[in-house]
Amino acid sequence: MSRDTTARRGRPWLYLLPAAAVLVPMFGYPVYMLGLLSVFDYRQAQVSGGQPSTFVGFGNYAALLGDRRFWEVLAQTVGFAAALVVATLAVGAALAVLLTRTGPLPRTALSLAALGAWAAPAMTGSTVWMFLFDADLGLVNQVLGIDGFNWFYDRWVTFGVVGATVVWHSFPLVMITLYAGIRAVPASVLEAAALDGASAWQGFWRIIVPMLRPLVTIVVIQSVIWDFKLFTQIYVMTNGGGVAGQNTVLNVYAYQIAFGSSEYGLGSAVAVVMTLILLVITLFYIRALRRSGERL
Repeated sequence: MSRDTTARRGRPWLYLLPAAAVLVPMFGYPVYMLGLLSVFDYRQAQVSGGQPSTFVGFGNYAALLGDRRFWEVLAQTVGFAAALVVATLAVGAALAVLLTRTGPLPRTALSLAALGAWAAPAMTGSTVWMFLFDADLGLVNQVLGIDGFNWFYDRWVTFGVVGATVVWHSFPLVMITLYAGIRAVPASVLEAAALDGASAWQGFWRIIVPMLRPLVTIVVIQSVIWDFKLFTQIYVMTNGGGVAGQNTVLNVYAYQIAFGSSEYGLGSAVAVVMTLILLVITLFYIRALRRSGERL
């Protein structure tokens, strides 16, 4: 291998050094401290300095993996996050296609409305949706004529309302990203397909979708990460996890353990497990994409 080839291959890493110099300390140290706390018995007594910290190794992880409640919350989190990712992609992709088929004025109005939803803080949006679905004064109950119906009592109804709120916050990124990708598809390719007898539907699925696969990969990974570590909407709209904790997800579960029960070591172990799960999912998805011949 020549020196020029080696220098050319190492040049991208050189460009990443300034960003790495900022991001590695910013994210590396908190992750290190999270992993460190997870192997200690660290409670309120240790925080206040009344007792020394006790090294327990993988004791917190063993206690966590042996807890039936942890597995229930994990399964619930995975199922809810998967539903949110599919719904977000479906809504975002449908609206991206709609943007390509509307005039300038409707396109601008839809884009501004979507960006408004995206820019709204999660706390603010969750509060607004709570008022909309309020049992006594909510607009939804008044429109449907079902005064007094509590949308936050049943587990699955609650997940539906919270899920709609999350999708409302998340779909604009998918919509804008895929719209930009669709607009970047060369018109000559679509015209050639039309001349060969391909319908608009066939052109979309056989030409546009394969060309957008790298973009879809990015938004899928981002959606998985965001939805798997969901906290604000669930905590605010269900008052900390719903009736008897029936709507608890992993991030809320970690919060309850760490700050509700003051078991900071065990709560850190939950966070480490979440991080590892997300890392494995991301790596498997990228590996599968590369095996199919796609490049990010």
